[in-house]
Amino acid sequence: MTERTEIAASRRWVVKVGSALLTNDGRGLDESVISTLVEQLVQLRGRGCEVVLVSSGAVAAGIVRLGWTVRPHLIHELQAAAAVGQSVLVQSYETAFKRYDIATAQVLLGHDDVTARDRYLNARGTLNTLLQLGVVPIINENDTVVTEEIRFGDNDTLAALVANLIDADALLLLTDQQGLYQEDPRQNPAAELVSLCDVNDPRLDAMAGEGGILGRGGMVTKLRAARLAARSGTETVIASGRVDNIVVSIAAGENVGTWLRTGKQPQNARKQWLASMVQIQGSVELDSGAVRVLCDSGRSLLAVGVRGVHGNFTRGDMVSCRDPNGREIARGLVNYSAEETRRIMGSPSREIEVILGYQVDEELIHRDNLVLV
Repeated sequence: MTERTEIAASRRWVVKVGSALLTNDGRGLDESVISTLVEQLVQLRGRGCEVVLVSSGAVAAGIVRLGWTVRPHLIHELQAAAAVGQSVLVQSYETAFKRYDIATAQVLLGHDDVTARDRYLNARGTLNTLLQLGVVPIINENDTVVTEEIRFGDNDTLAALVANLIDADALLLLTDQQGLYQEDPRQNPAAELVSLCDVNDPRLDAMAGEGGILGRGGMVTKLRAARLAARSGTETVIASGRVDNIVVSIAAGENVGTWLRTGKQPQNARKQWLASMVQIQGSVELDSGAVRVLCDSGRSLLAVGVRGVHGNFTRGDMVSCRDPNGREIARGLVNYSAEETRRIMGSPSREIEVILGYQVDEELIHRDNLVLV
């Protein structure tokens, strides 16, 4: 019987793979590693799971393609390397997935895309749609044009934010280490691997170390990423991408790598995060039918159930939902601005495009972005 039933039960995965793995420690993009990784991700999908891949390696691949022997320090040179390497990286993945007749989608994100509320909604909607279509999103930082991410960012953090974004059940951080050790294994070969630990255990901070030359994501960033992912209930496993069938083993609940456990129910954790992430920017007054739908059925809020709009909110803002007596019953991230909501309130979703000339979403507030209070 497996010890990791929570991991084995995960159905939506974010898998992050680092530069050192993909580029064979800097000696060029390793097609065999990509082929093996893709084969495992296909097996994961075969278990009925959805997969989002967050892949480093663009800058490292570009450095090798350009014939450079060391990672440059100038921002424009790093951007050039990212531009050259990204096309190589995505083409390799597309070729590997095509063997299984699986479509891929390149998604380049900056951290603002998953933290700014309006862009958060856009990115979330796009990724969920791709998953519904059976496409594998391949995500990387937009290193080519966003300088701050090259200086300070890392794809471990981005992977955690993506996990928050799509309500992932599990985040798998593949690295060149077996997991998180109690001591640095490069200095103490007898260091003990941490198999399971609460993600917020303060003892973990002393165990984490810094990364290598090519990659920017050492154990410090992986621990930080695990804690970010935990805020929406995502379980994190750190493991070596060089172990045979590592993805399949972890998905089966085998006791490999380091499991940083959240100990929270995913839905409750996400609701807590949503409730605390932003201040209320306005409110909408609902009719009794909409109140009943929200409270009893747990469904989304549609414009047809709104009869009043207060404040000057914009798309992505947190708004309060109030009953006819003015009592707050819920709050959530709104898909339309206050001005747009005033125009479409009381109207069925099918009329939104006629009224506004466009339709962003069918719902005013999607149930996944709504929390009862």
